[in-house]
Amino acid sequence: MFKTFLSGFPAALRRLFSWPHLALGVVAGTLTYGCVVSGFDWYFFEHTRSIFFLALPAAIIGFFVPILLPFGLYVYGEVWKKELYRHTAGLVAQAGALAWLFSSTLKAFTGRMQPEFYTHLSAIDNSHEWLFGFWRHGIFWGWPSSHTTVAIAISCVIAYQFRHKPLVVILALLYGAYIALGVSISIHWFSDALAGIIFGYIAYRAVVGKNKSLSS
Repeated sequence: MFKTFLSGFPAALRRLFSWPHLALGVVAGTLTYGCVVSGFDWYFFEHTRSIFFLALPAAIIGFFVPILLPFGLYVYGEVWKKELYRHTAGLVAQAGALAWLFSSTLKAFTGRMQPEFYTHLSAIDNSHEWLFGFWRHGIFWGWPSSHTTVAIAISCVIAYQFRHKPLVVILALLYGAYIALGVSISIHWFSDALAGIIFGYIAYRAVVGKNKSLSS
């Protein structure tokens, strides 16, 4: 796992800023701009209060799964002598780390204000508030959603590595979709999660760009 993670990380980091990934980043920014200026972020926030119960589990699961999953895959691969699982563990760790680093760096400069998700519908619309600069609003909140970016990156890696197992593919993609939905109705705006989906896909492509999946 560690060999896969360390040996592939520099190349994956370079691919992160290559074509067409930069173009997809522009798409993420453009879609975000549209959601902000059209008022859709605030509209989505107001009309998803009834499913707020999805929020807390998504935030918790989205934090722990990227940490525990690589170790679980590696241990399983070691016990049952399956190189596919050991190799996938390294790729998942690499994708998660790359996605988190990328999204957190962007958040350090964009400083977007988060929705006041514990308030009622009378809350003030702050979806237009950004604190551009450096470290003006930390890296926990803001644009893009790190929960979503990491979840999409690792779920796509799992789906790619186990693409010959339809059930695994479906479950992996459902996990990513659930995390994106959960945080988009709670600690993030819709466009934060939307951008996270795109950046997560970019991180996934950067990781698997030169890697070959293995057969079980």
